[in-house]
Amino acid sequence: MKCGVWTRERVAALALHVRREISDLTNTAPLYRMLTLSGSALDKVDLHPEPLVKGDKAKGAAMLAGRFVLVGETLDVPEDANIWDCRTPSRAFAEALHRFDWLADLLAVQDPEAVRLAVRLVDGWVSRFGSWNWFSWNVPILERRLWAWMMASRVLFDQADEGFASRLKSTSRQIRRLSRTINLIPMDRARLMAAVTLRLGGLVFGFPIRRQRCAQIALDKQLQLQLLPDGGHISRSPKAAADVLLALTILDQAAHKHGVSLSGEVNRALDRSAAFVHFCRLPGGGLTVFHGGSEGDARVLDAALRHVIGAKVSKRCGFNAAPNSGYHRLEAGGAVLLMDTGGPPPDPHLADVHASALAFEFTIPEGRLVVNCGWAEDQPRCWREAVRATAAHSALTLEETSSTRLRAAGWRRALLGSRVFASPEPVKVRRDEEDRGIWLEASHEGYRRAFGLSLRRRLFLSADGGDFRGEDGLLRPIEDGAPQNREPCYQFAIRFHLHPGVRVSLSRDSLSALLIMGNGGGWRFRTDGGPVRLERSVYLAAGSRPERSTQLVVTGEVGPCGAGEQSLNCVRWAFQRLDQAGAAG
Repeated sequence: MKCGVWTRERVAALALHVRREISDLTNTAPLYRMLTLSGSALDKVDLHPEPLVKGDKAKGAAMLAGRFVLVGETLDVPEDANIWDCRTPSRAFAEALHRFDWLADLLAVQDPEAVRLAVRLVDGWVSRFGSWNWFSWNVPILERRLWAWMMASRVLFDQADEGFASRLKSTSRQIRRLSRTINLIPMDRARLMAAVTLRLGGLVFGFPIRRQRCAQIALDKQLQLQLLPDGGHISRSPKAAADVLLALTILDQAAHKHGVSLSGEVNRALDRSAAFVHFCRLPGGGLTVFHGGSEGDARVLDAALRHVIGAKVSKRCGFNAAPNSGYHRLEAGGAVLLMDTGGPPPDPHLADVHASALAFEFTIPEGRLVVNCGWAEDQPRCWREAVRATAAHSALTLEETSSTRLRAAGWRRALLGSRVFASPEPVKVRRDEEDRGIWLEASHEGYRRAFGLSLRRRLFLSADGGDFRGEDGLLRPIEDGAPQNREPCYQFAIRFHLHPGVRVSLSRDSLSALLIMGNGGGWRFRTDGGPVRLERSVYLAAGSRPERSTQLVVTGEVGPCGAGEQSLNCVRWAFQRLDQAGAAG
């Protein structure tokens, strides 16, 4: 049965790939483009949407000096050169360049020269690629470019500017291309964002009512397919849910400004996604770092939440579990812990999945303490696969094996998409709240098939937030019977990645460590699982270049017959505020 499902999925993926290739091939013919992309051109701009995300002035200033830093790579453009004639460092850099996401950074400089450069670069693109180009008109790239141009519409679509007509003509052709090919985009977040872009384009450029209705129907369908009942995105990425919230907020603000009512589906999506994003925020306002997402911008998230909620955003979350998205939240005394208690999403949404089952992040009022390595889109691509592994998360690994294993990067993944070959499911969780604190117990089966062991993690957070304890146990399920070979022992490692702002020093016996926050606040880590090592780590979720950090690592051997209770198969550990460290049992 599974083989049959896999075959159908491969056939569907191949069919979609062939359809995209045929679409690109036919568009190389001028006559076909004339018939499909030409028509009554846009002649006006009905409104200018207000972007929520502000650009990075430092990056914009570097662009003014001829230095473009995208996806962790750098291109220096000589003063008399045209960037569209320059050889880019990589395909990923070229994609980012043609998406124009960097346009907001350049305009953030708020200097007349930056505005002139932005207009000149857009006009250069229109002159070179405005009619058609196989690479830059690839639909996911085209969709992000249209969004970036609409966010900069006050600058790019000024009727008094001599380049206004050519920019509007190219934009018209690109919108037609997106409208005709939206069903050729893989059934993932890109298709949802394309639907939002089409709906916003209808408001910005004053589409006829029929076209706006079609765009609304397409958007409603994608929201129904991709937004979960608890407000999370089906990819399980908190950042993806935040991106959906921000895009829908901009759309809703534009519709209100234009006097247009959006559908009930959009309004429900705004309410649900706002609740989930609030659930995923940590002290300080940033997002928890799971499944390919970064911290995000706290001020931008505040603005979006205020738009939906309509009042000052509460610091305390209104609910403690997102069962559809697979997360639990423990909150006490200003400390917040978020734990991944779900399995991988469906196949079309595996592009950003991480092997993070039972991993957690722990934040205290002073800042983030225990984190995952995370990811951000502008990071160097050489890190992408490494940070998806379980070892890049605050979790236990067995024999350096990830709890979720995907198809290796290569042409098969590029053609057929990511596919899970080993899953931690079923992931089970139980929660118990008492006067003295909150208990959370969860388990997964990611190591059962290969090693015959299930992983159980128990967590406790005290009512005042100053005592956080955990226990990791590896056990052989009773129903599996005794193993044929009782001799082998497996190596495990429990990793606790620390935020770059945390300083750490080991005790003499290597069974505890002192953790100092940036403001001087102190915590102690203790374990009964054997010596603790300090190893290098990296943090990529802040949205800048990779930051060096440290991880605490507890290693040991586990037997194949454990019940998860004996010292060999069970490790206890604790993070405690210094004034409470002596009270731990």
